[in-house]
Amino acid sequence: MSHAEVDLRLDEAGAEATLRRSSAELEPLVIEVELRLQALAEALREREAAAIEQQAQALHQAMATALQRFIHAAHHGVVPDPLRLRLSRAGAQLARHREALSRATSALDRAIDVLMPGAALDGQVYTASGMATPRQVLGGLNA
Repeated sequence: MSHAEVDLRLDEAGAEATLRRSSAELEPLVIEVELRLQALAEALREREAAAIEQQAQALHQAMATALQRFIHAAHHGVVPDPLRLRLSRAGAQLARHREALSRATSALDRAIDVLMPGAALDGQVYTASGMATPRQVLGGLNA
């Protein structure tokens, strides 16, 4: 066996050790993000506002920590592709939760506008027809 073959084997062994170490350090972070996403999904299904807020904050913290460590690992070693893929999927799931929450918020805003149109008109100078609201006309006359 030549010296070059021994060096190549040592390099491969070192790369495998770095990959295993990186996996061992990053895997718990990905698991934490995945668990927080599941907890948030459950809170959203149950429509528990306090739980949603709590889980969203915990997920934000877990995601921030994971991203920071992934960036560090990428700059100083190797990020295993399976973990990178899992974190990417978690990010996509988070985006879906945000979109669903945004749609729900918009629907709620529209329902409130229908049920309480005066609240929607506060601060507007003109209505959809272009006419001033009665309160604004009266306010203008009293001024």
